[in-house]
Amino acid sequence: MHNAPVKILLVDDDEDDYILTRDWLSEVERAKFELEWVATYDAALKAIAQKQHDVYLLDYRLGKRTGLELLREAVAQGCKAPIILLTGQGDHAIDVEAMKAGASDYLDKSQLGAHLLERSIRYAIERKRTEQKIQEQAALLDVATDAIFVRDLDNKILFWNKGAERLYGWTAEEALGKNVDQLLYKDVSLFLQEVSQSLADKGEWQGELQQLTKYDNVIIVQSRWTLVQDDEKRAKSILVVNTDITEKKQLEIQFLRAQRIESLGTLASGIAHDLNNVLAPILMAVQLLQMKMHDHQSQQWLEILETNVKRGADLVKQVLAFARGIQGDRSIIQVRHLILEIKQIAKETFPKSIELYLDIPPDLWTVYGDVTQLHQVFINLCVNARDAMPEGGTLSICAENVFLDENYARMNIEAQPGPYIAITVADTGTGIPHEIIDKIFDPFFTTKDLGIGTGLGLSTVLGIVKGHGGFIKVNSELGKGTQFNVYLPASDSDTTEAQSILEEKSELLTGQGELILVVDDEDAIRQMTKLSLESSGYKVLTANDGIEAVALYAQYKEDISVVVTDMMMPTMDGTTTIRTLKRMNPQVKIIAVSGLTSQYKISEVAADNVKSFLLKPYTGQELLKTLQGVISKN
Repeated sequence: MHNAPVKILLVDDDEDDYILTRDWLSEVERAKFELEWVATYDAALKAIAQKQHDVYLLDYRLGKRTGLELLREAVAQGCKAPIILLTGQGDHAIDVEAMKAGASDYLDKSQLGAHLLERSIRYAIERKRTEQKIQEQAALLDVATDAIFVRDLDNKILFWNKGAERLYGWTAEEALGKNVDQLLYKDVSLFLQEVSQSLADKGEWQGELQQLTKYDNVIIVQSRWTLVQDDEKRAKSILVVNTDITEKKQLEIQFLRAQRIESLGTLASGIAHDLNNVLAPILMAVQLLQMKMHDHQSQQWLEILETNVKRGADLVKQVLAFARGIQGDRSIIQVRHLILEIKQIAKETFPKSIELYLDIPPDLWTVYGDVTQLHQVFINLCVNARDAMPEGGTLSICAENVFLDENYARMNIEAQPGPYIAITVADTGTGIPHEIIDKIFDPFFTTKDLGIGTGLGLSTVLGIVKGHGGFIKVNSELGKGTQFNVYLPASDSDTTEAQSILEEKSELLTGQGELILVVDDEDAIRQMTKLSLESSGYKVLTANDGIEAVALYAQYKEDISVVVTDMMMPTMDGTTTIRTLKRMNPQVKIIAVSGLTSQYKISEVAADNVKSFLLKPYTGQELLKTLQGVISKN
């Protein structure tokens, strides 16, 4: 024990017992004690409430009341110090009840002496300190953002921190005692068995794992496993620390895709250069032979040869356009005129079963570019749309002026803040399988039959768009169609106008002090959305998950105008949050937000309450416009 005296409160209605206890404690040489005595139940409660003692000794018999009752009431009032119950009968049932109620120990007064009393007090204090240390460590683990849990050697969960609750959605009560493999994995693969073997051999393992949340969302975690051993070096349990890297992996995929395209471009550029060196002398030789060989058959052969050499040269030009974006003659272009031309071509050449739909504003900004190359971009996208609808459907071409802000640029590595025109080419065709959508821009990759197409169409489109400083986004769903969004920077002549229009629109979209509840588990998105809304005249409450959102809504239900909620969150996802809010207020107005359009069927969740849907990444302007539209609806 420490050198400071141990402060003890004895609760006993017999003064002789107090004197005896005082004498026993005075005999102890290894520690100093300060003993205080109270004789009644009520006096004991008041003294315990002061929280000035290290240990409490409670006699079982206290007049009409009992020490067991006092024990329960003290614990209920928040007493943290160890309590020892003293009994005179050695009643085992009472002792068991005392331990259940929170006693640190129980002592039979008929067998009590100085040594036994001192040992019981010392052990009680040491146990309490150990418990407090464990609780402090557990509290620190709960503060950690990582998911931390402990599993025994039979895969049963022994500990589950708050970080694990946030990441997986399972509360500690739901997770404790469950089989972790059944809880977090769809299939227990051979890979997990190899991890266990590595853990047994080395005592630790780390790597990436694909896991499932409570709501069947797939996440990727950086996982660190440590084998916990007992004092005799025998395996006891496994400590697991998991960090959610799902979003990081998505950005890595974007980056690797860009690197792959760049590498393929470099390779294609080198091949194109060599092919040009091969084709140039052949074409010149053909033209010389045409001047020397005048018979009809030779001229026919030479014409076929010249045609095919030129076809080869055109293919090389396409490869170069993909590789580095050939710099043609550039000028200020009104894309509206281009789209109208393409509409006319499609109307005359596409099957009648394909319906054309155009939506182009008359004030569409201009771009600085090569008219021939941009013509090729939109023709190629329209032809692909046509081929995706062999049974007919709708081909939509829409354009709009957009100003991409810092918020959007942070969520999309290809974008730069500034004014763009966004051209959307969408079809209602077969759609693109998820497993190949990352490959569609690769040179020579095609899903068409042999002899139909070269596989250079989309790679050329990408090369031209990137050569113009733009980027492309693709969304597709099997059986429902595909949408290509082409973003091209507006010309410098429109930049000033774009900024002034943006400022005018921002003024028009300002709020009138309405209270908005923003729900998102990503701190950066939550804070940026809050700043954007507050700077535009709104008041904002933020919640980092569905549970916090429900609590805030219950508190401010009468004041909140709109709820803006992400659909993929830990603990309580967007779908559950929306349904809960709807039960609290059937008239609640909700804007759903997600980066995965096909994963969530908003109409199936709460069609009357989800007033609009925002796809990440979104601009502050899009958020304000959507918000104003929802607020203004009756």
